[in-house]
Amino acid sequence: MITLPSSHRNQILAHACETDPAECCGLIGGDDKKQSLSIYVLRNMAANANVAYEAAPEDLFAAQRQMRDRGEQLLGIYHSHPRSAEPAPSETDMRLAYYPQAIYFIIGLAGPQPVMRAFRIFEREERWEEVEYAIVDE
Repeated sequence: MITLPSSHRNQILAHACETDPAECCGLIGGDDKKQSLSIYVLRNMAANANVAYEAAPEDLFAAQRQMRDRGEQLLGIYHSHPRSAEPAPSETDMRLAYYPQAIYFIIGLAGPQPVMRAFRIFEREERWEEVEYAIVDE
């Protein structure tokens, strides 16, 4: 189970709200105990960022380099679904889930409060399952 400090959750939710109505995207780096250590905000360069996300390649490479330099591993990938109150992986999310070891966090913004849910996506099997994560105070 991934553990996120409350400040990391707040940073992810703030990123989602700032980019609304476009989708946001980013990475979560952490340690081998599945504790989040860093949030990497990425720019969404999708042709239609209101309905899809595609991380800017230079941002993605820079984040991966920083993770490697810090001794972190990729724990999670996050993005938002601005028009969903109860987010779940879309067909596109499942098709483009290139990192099977990562947990995919999706933030829904259509309800009264943002909702963040976590999923393990099995691209080859075209299925997903919701997973639990923990928020801890710092």
